[in-house]
Amino acid sequence: MSELSADQVDVPENEPREECGVFGVWAPGEEVAKLTYYGLYALQHRGQEAAGIAVGDGSQVLVFKDLGLVSQVFDEQTLAAMQGHVAVGHCRYSTTGSTTWENSQPIFRTTDAGTGVALGHNGNLVNTADLASRARSLGLMDSRRAGGATSDSDVVGALLAHGAADSTVEQAAMDLLPSLRGAFCLTFMDEHTLYAARDPHGVRPLCLGRLDRGWVVASETAALDIVGASYVRDIEPGELLAIDADGVRSKRFAQPTPKGCVFEYVYLARPDSVINGQSVHSSRVDIGRRLAREAPAEGDLVIPVPESGTPAAVGFAQESGIPYGQGLMKNAYVGRTFIEPSQTIRQLGIRLKLNPLREVIRGKRLVVVDDSIVRGNTQRALIRMLREAGAAEVHVRIASAPVRWPCFYGIDFASPAELIANGMESEEGMIEGIRHAIGSDSLAYISVDEMIAATKQPAENLCAACFDGKYPIELPTETAMGKSVLETMLKNAAGDEEHLAVAVADDNVSALRRP
Repeated sequence: MSELSADQVDVPENEPREECGVFGVWAPGEEVAKLTYYGLYALQHRGQEAAGIAVGDGSQVLVFKDLGLVSQVFDEQTLAAMQGHVAVGHCRYSTTGSTTWENSQPIFRTTDAGTGVALGHNGNLVNTADLASRARSLGLMDSRRAGGATSDSDVVGALLAHGAADSTVEQAAMDLLPSLRGAFCLTFMDEHTLYAARDPHGVRPLCLGRLDRGWVVASETAALDIVGASYVRDIEPGELLAIDADGVRSKRFAQPTPKGCVFEYVYLARPDSVINGQSVHSSRVDIGRRLAREAPAEGDLVIPVPESGTPAAVGFAQESGIPYGQGLMKNAYVGRTFIEPSQTIRQLGIRLKLNPLREVIRGKRLVVVDDSIVRGNTQRALIRMLREAGAAEVHVRIASAPVRWPCFYGIDFASPAELIANGMESEEGMIEGIRHAIGSDSLAYISVDEMIAATKQPAENLCAACFDGKYPIELPTETAMGKSVLETMLKNAAGDEEHLAVAVADDNVSALRRP
């Protein structure tokens, strides 16, 4: 495994942070490591903190992972050395566990029988503390260890490997999966077999694809397209798949109660992906049309905040009859970096990513369409920049409902106290307060009902907790949750009460407001 190559990854401060991307392939005779690399490349938008690939050749499992983007972690020489017929890959944004090399994935554990299990996880569990207590009682977590993994994924990997010691990995998974609570899409493997599992609510997407000589599983259909796999179907909520020389086996470990994340349609997924039979791009364009009907604006030009606001802006322009234009240029090469910006560069803020086309927007009444407002910092800086470039008016239209509640199922929004729409008593007062804060001439959001209608999914099958506060999976007490829950538990077990107090305070979990 590679050494830590950087101390810190620069993280954008004003956007919802995606969860993770998972990918798996079983394809004898193919270069499975390279296929996984390209699959992860297609899923890079889902996590930019770390990347890793595990490969099995029938006798051993080799894992290579590091902090950074997929293209930074892997090179031709590394991929060429990873030979086998089965692989799993992962690109990470942390929702439980800090950003360290140990918490990068795939997680690798050795069973008592001497076999290896590698696992990648997209989502976030809400009973991590209970699972960790179980793992500790079995001697699988050491409260005195330094620098060990502290993610919910590591706990799952440890329990899975422990269960496989007395049976098969497949049976161990069937025993373990019903005890997991929260959102999880898992791809895991031993030396021979690829496995994939999706939580009973199907919060995060996971699909199955067919290669000429094998099979692929991925977080999004766009990753299937990149590696030349044909889409077969979505993996069902509560389903475990096992793929080996005998073909694809399906088992049901729980009855499905679908609650797919509506924010996947709004922002998280690639627009060229399909979720539950619905084109993400089509949903976003339809959101724009519905937004134009719900909240019309007088303007001369509709412009998107690229790239995530583009499909909705197209729909808004089509429905309103206001011309669509490109008023902002995005620097395609701005992303996560190991170069820490200087204070001077930080003060430039949004200009690192976006620059106005002055000749296009000068003197115009602009309708600016964005996907969401979280803290409001990005929109405030953007509107100031547009006015400085000569915009006569700036009317903001948001292609999602107000984000009022934190997500505990795999999206790392700001803490509740930092969410600009959190805690507002009335809808009218909230919108006016946000409009004043960001400095626009007008502001409107699409309603929750219209946003859901654009997904073409039954409302009862979707989770919209970050918009309405109705959490479909029961949450434990605040003290049992948070990004540092395992660090807190381990330090507490070691008797370090001072560190525990700091960790709990840093997590902001006590700021959670329930509706």
